[in-house]
Amino acid sequence: MVLRALLTLVIGAALAVGAQAQVTRPGQFAPLDGEEGQGPLPNRLVGAVGVTEFLGATVPTDLTFLDEQGREVSLATLLDGERPLMVAFVYHSCPMLCSLVLDGTADAIAETDLALGQDYHVLAVSIDPRDTPERAAAAKARYARLNEFGDLSAFHFWTVGEEHQASVEALADAVGFRYAYDVRTGEYAHNAANVLLSPTGKVTRYLYGIDHDPRDVKLGLIEASEGTVGSAFDRFLITCYEYDEDAQSYSLAVLTVTKIGGGLLLLVFGGLLVYFWRRESKSPDDWADARPAPTL
Repeated sequence: MVLRALLTLVIGAALAVGAQAQVTRPGQFAPLDGEEGQGPLPNRLVGAVGVTEFLGATVPTDLTFLDEQGREVSLATLLDGERPLMVAFVYHSCPMLCSLVLDGTADAIAETDLALGQDYHVLAVSIDPRDTPERAAAAKARYARLNEFGDLSAFHFWTVGEEHQASVEALADAVGFRYAYDVRTGEYAHNAANVLLSPTGKVTRYLYGIDHDPRDVKLGLIEASEGTVGSAFDRFLITCYEYDEDAQSYSLAVLTVTKIGGGLLLLVFGGLLVYFWRRESKSPDDWADARPAPTL
């Protein structure tokens, strides 16, 4: 009995150590495509996948791709100085992650009160040269509901093909998006991140993950627009928020709000002081003239 109890304890301890050794915290590793961030990258891909933020960098606008109709298109047609652009890097044979990225992007389009097409464009660009315009068109058809929230034609699904592969590589390099093809699985490893570009192609913000707060999307697009998107109040509102790198979202800029509130209070008190000073400075004759004449 004693020997059996000791053996049970030894086996239990070994299992506990083994289980502990396999536990990883989400966020420690870049997610392999299809793993939702729960597992580490294989050693053969470490360092080849990730996102390096190049805020303020400008992407080349002369890059060419194929649209959903198979027509050759240039990035310059979207970065024409009028509207900001949200870019998602995906591929259409992806087993899981890319669909989640596109679904999250579509939800963000539906939930923000900016209008797709009128206020901004979205580009889902394939990193896989095996993708065809037909695949891209089929993927886009899943999001026909977005016509309720703007112009679906402003949600672009572009592919590269072998003749345009250098274009998506150049675009990814320009924004710091690193992805890698895993020959053992036949899949691409990459992160879930959307990149916001200004109307002239400047990198302004990165939105990580597959679920985006509508407020973050709206503020990010307003910030990226450089004053071309949103109402006057929206453009004022962005001055009251700042991007929190740790939380990866926008939060109220307490110092800015305090300064604005203090300035408004000074204006109010200044106006009251002027009013009372003018009232006190009136002579008795002024007060007499101000009184209504007695009626008979």
